[in-house]
Amino acid sequence: MPDDIYRLCSDIVDETVARIPTLATYLGIPGHDHEWTDYSPSGQGAIADMLRDQLARVDAVPVPDESWRRLAHRVAVQACADEVAWYDAGEHLLELNSISSPVQDIREIFDHMDTSTAEAWANIAARLETIADPLSGYRDLLEAGRLQGMTVARRQVVEAVRQARNQAGDGSFFGSLAVSAAGSGVADTASVERIDAAIGPAKAAYGALAEYLEGTYLPEAGETDGVGEERYVRLARRFLGSDLDPEATYQWGWEEVARLRAVMAAVAEEIEPGADLPHVLHLLQTDPERAAHSQGEFRDLMQERLEVALGDLQGEHFEVPTEIRRVDVKMAPPGGSLGAYYVSPSEDFARPGTVWWSKGGKQVIPLFDEVSTAYHEGFPGHHLQSGLQMTAGDKVSRLQKLLVWYPGTGEGWALYAEDLMDELGYLEKPDYRMGKLAAEMLRACRVVIDIGSHLDLPIPEGQPFHPGERWSFDVGVEMLEDYAAQDHDSSVSEINRYLGWPGQAISYKVGQQAIHDLRSDERRRRGAGFDQKDFHARLLAIGSTGLTVMRDHMAESEGR
Repeated sequence: MPDDIYRLCSDIVDETVARIPTLATYLGIPGHDHEWTDYSPSGQGAIADMLRDQLARVDAVPVPDESWRRLAHRVAVQACADEVAWYDAGEHLLELNSISSPVQDIREIFDHMDTSTAEAWANIAARLETIADPLSGYRDLLEAGRLQGMTVARRQVVEAVRQARNQAGDGSFFGSLAVSAAGSGVADTASVERIDAAIGPAKAAYGALAEYLEGTYLPEAGETDGVGEERYVRLARRFLGSDLDPEATYQWGWEEVARLRAVMAAVAEEIEPGADLPHVLHLLQTDPERAAHSQGEFRDLMQERLEVALGDLQGEHFEVPTEIRRVDVKMAPPGGSLGAYYVSPSEDFARPGTVWWSKGGKQVIPLFDEVSTAYHEGFPGHHLQSGLQMTAGDKVSRLQKLLVWYPGTGEGWALYAEDLMDELGYLEKPDYRMGKLAAEMLRACRVVIDIGSHLDLPIPEGQPFHPGERWSFDVGVEMLEDYAAQDHDSSVSEINRYLGWPGQAISYKVGQQAIHDLRSDERRRRGAGFDQKDFHARLLAIGSTGLTVMRDHMAESEGR
């Protein structure tokens, strides 16, 4: 057994990506792009056994005295323990939802595969030819859960069926792969032919999954969306890296909704004096003068925003390593959930960090709420945090750099980054400030909708929105449309997400508040000696750890 925590952490990364090859692709670790993760019951059991062994080996290492080694040990213990707890609770048997489950992951892995060489296209061909294997194994995993009486809610199954049928139909993403390969200029003829021959079977494999979900699984799916307090708190801990008081957090969420509503009304007055907030939000959503008119134009505008921000803030506010002074913007193929997401650079930085926007078939795209999203997903949000973690040198373990991701600190930092860009003047129009406020209102609404729906809590009496009522799907959609300026399709997609991914949606706002609390406390203690650039550098140096680890590290590193 390695006696050094860093060596052990590096071994854990290698073991994990060998067992989960699709994770290797997401991380940009070469050597596994032709392989699939085994989603079958036996494959998932092997992953669980690996995690238990890794946790035992980390636990056996004495807690180091040196601060960075101690941090590496603490992070490794928590990360392994949280994953083991997830498997021990049988959550892998319930991994079916509208946004983050193998239904989506198996298709989306192709978005992140290299296409720059003949070998890369051969890897794509190999994965496409064998895609029935992971889909079949996943079907067996869900069936094992079903036979034990463990199924997800009906609503998630219906959406998963829709997505699977989309990939099985005429508009399937797979249909474009042969054309892309032929037009790449690097794929050899054999790979193009292999890809073309594999498209039909790949679509059929997704069709078989859809048939199973609709014909066998759906009749036994539950009607109740909420998962209850015990399971909710357990799942929320995996996203936050700290314990949660759900009822106190629910009450705080409503306080944030009220605060943000008042600020939004004031900004609405700036945009159109005398108009009420619903009118102004409708204007921002529908005014063609405030929109991009193609996905290409939108992509270019967001790319320019990120490049300007990176150039301006480097040096004065952040030290940005050369390796991450590039971030790309791409549009995701239609068919999946709507929204935006970030994919980190590869371990060798050959693949840059990338912000993906999923807009379906929409071509006219309102800009008011996308500017702050660019800063959230790109720079100084996810791209800066992820990049600094990956370029941290030997102070931060390889496991911490590549495998550890807690949305509480990851999404919390990205939402805090939106606040910071507002403070620094980069939301230069009241339109964009309204967009940022609407985005934060979305995260506050997530807190009350997510917790309230899963714990079946009433909307408080005295609220102007459905006082005293219980949550339902339609009430959640209405709140996002009326309070957070979301269009109907996005609101439906969002509520599906919350109901199928319990505890994840609250991590943004809870994490944002945790970082603001740390900054306020340190500013109060240090007074004129408070250095915001140093505060950010120390916070970002450890990447996305759990909230408890983050708080402990910031307390230990202050004044060091």
